[in-house]
Amino acid sequence: MTRRLFILFALAAGLVAVCALTWTLAWKSGIDTLRRAAAVRGDRTTAALRSTLERYESLPFIVGEHPLVQDVLVDPKPEWIDAANRYLEDVNRHARATTTYIIRADGMCIAASNWRDKDSFVGVSYRFRPYFIDAVKGGVGRFFGIGTISHDPGYYVSQPVRRGGKIVGVAVVKLNLEWFPGTDSGEPLLVTDDHGVIFLSSVPAWKYHTVRPLPADVVASIDQTQQYARQIIAPLPAHVERVLQDDADIVRIGGGVVGNIGGGIGGGIGAPRYIETRRALGVPDWNLVTMSPVRPVVIATRSATIVTGFAWVSLCLLGFYWRQRRQRVKEVMQSRAMLQKAYAMLNERVAERTADLSQANEQLQREVQERARAEAELRAAQDELIQASKLAALGQMAAGITHELNQPLAALRSFSDNTRVFLERGQYAAAHENLEAIGSLTERMGKIVNQLKLFVGRARPRSLRSPVASALRQALALLAKRLVGVNVSLTLTDYTAGTAGVANTVGEPLAVPFDPHGAYPGLVAQCDDLRLEQVLINLIGNALDAAADAASPRIAIDIEAQAATIAIRVRDNGPGIPEDVMPRLFEPFFTTKEMGQGLGLGLAISSSIARDCGGSLVAHNEPDGGACFVLTLRRAPVSAARIAATDV
Repeated sequence: MTRRLFILFALAAGLVAVCALTWTLAWKSGIDTLRRAAAVRGDRTTAALRSTLERYESLPFIVGEHPLVQDVLVDPKPEWIDAANRYLEDVNRHARATTTYIIRADGMCIAASNWRDKDSFVGVSYRFRPYFIDAVKGGVGRFFGIGTISHDPGYYVSQPVRRGGKIVGVAVVKLNLEWFPGTDSGEPLLVTDDHGVIFLSSVPAWKYHTVRPLPADVVASIDQTQQYARQIIAPLPAHVERVLQDDADIVRIGGGVVGNIGGGIGGGIGAPRYIETRRALGVPDWNLVTMSPVRPVVIATRSATIVTGFAWVSLCLLGFYWRQRRQRVKEVMQSRAMLQKAYAMLNERVAERTADLSQANEQLQREVQERARAEAELRAAQDELIQASKLAALGQMAAGITHELNQPLAALRSFSDNTRVFLERGQYAAAHENLEAIGSLTERMGKIVNQLKLFVGRARPRSLRSPVASALRQALALLAKRLVGVNVSLTLTDYTAGTAGVANTVGEPLAVPFDPHGAYPGLVAQCDDLRLEQVLINLIGNALDAAADAASPRIAIDIEAQAATIAIRVRDNGPGIPEDVMPRLFEPFFTTKEMGQGLGLGLAISSSIARDCGGSLVAHNEPDGGACFVLTLRRAPVSAARIAATDV
């Protein structure tokens, strides 16, 4: 008997402990969830209210900058006042504000957007209002109060109006914020001013109460400025029950003010509890307070505790049943016959499953054989594709050689014709120079063929240093005949110090005319010199083709030298690049030129050269017309000894 009483006492104590633990955990979890939800709601509402106020922050300044407003404040002529009233009415209608008006420096309102209404602000003195006092002193006035004429509460924003550096009046915008607290859910929401007076609330009974008692001087200041007209400012009957983290408290609100909100009845005993969350708006110095009822958390906690108690009792009953069950273990023996029957059925199912697996295995073997045959056919197709790719590569190489040799061949023909003329005239020195140029071009053609092999095979160029001035000089020399009659401008913008011929402070860009015959030892790109010449020839040649039909063809070559990169921009005043052509601009064999005028490999080869050298080539259209190609290469480091040698 004593043992049974002990067990019952232990079970009852366990029930009490489990229920207490469940209550504690459920209460804490519910309060934390409610607090986080209230914080999110407060942040969202604060952001919405701050956004609304900031939207109208600059409106008084804009109104004050209007010459009409300044004129009427200096000299209030009747016709100017009438024009100012209509202007303020139009501004107020478009801005969707409550009222917009202007006040003279003596505090008298001389024009307002509500000049047509019977309770117009025109002719009323506002010199006692804080927003007028702040604006007259040169600051921004922000004030919430009840209107002395309309008796409607609103938020006032004011700015001083200056004329010739002197404050001649004040521009004011009034906003009605009574709609704001009612836009959220049924949970109480309120906004307090810097004194703690509630001026916006979703619970009408809470308005114009304070969250804390006010000092006598503050009450006198409120009465003097008529901020809340004839409203009686009394403290809200509330006391803090528990202080939480993140500016949140559990409070009780009663004393006959609340009514029946949040599930409680007004009064000290049984007054409803809320989680109070505070958020500061910053400017103006307001605080937004959200009140989340605690009653749902109490109900949920009570329900969880009851469910846990029932679960504990059920568990105890289950234990008692299990104990009784153990006494009937002998009855299990009677089910042995049924177990043997089940075992026999299991053997039959295993045999059936084995047969199914055998069939699946045979099917799998057939699929493996078919896959092997498909793989053999795939390898054969791949071999044929590789052979076709080799033939395509040979064709592309031949086309590339044809394209890249066009310029040197044209130069050879020009030099040959000039040499024949010089020989006929007996100018052997000039003929000798042309023959040397022909030999140089022949050597260049050989290098072009080698470079095209590097392009096809993606081999790494042997030299990675190319003076930009030298490469540009060679490109312009080869295209000299085509450049006749074309306005060519060369500009160098250096963002670093140390480049010969350009002296500037580090980080300050300096743009100077660029002379390809000058010494620029610091302008060295990490690229093969011949490849850089090829790219420049292609880009300048394309620019000449684009500007050929222009009335005054122009080409601009701009070099921008950064600490780690050199960008060369080639611009023309041609028709630009069509939008449908731009995505395929750098594809091999794609060209917009007529048949016989190009193979479409120049830009493809130039883009490949830029990538091989670690740079890039891009194109875009200029806003004022024409196309622009930008070649960006890495800048090669140049030692002081090399620069000195080049200067000598």
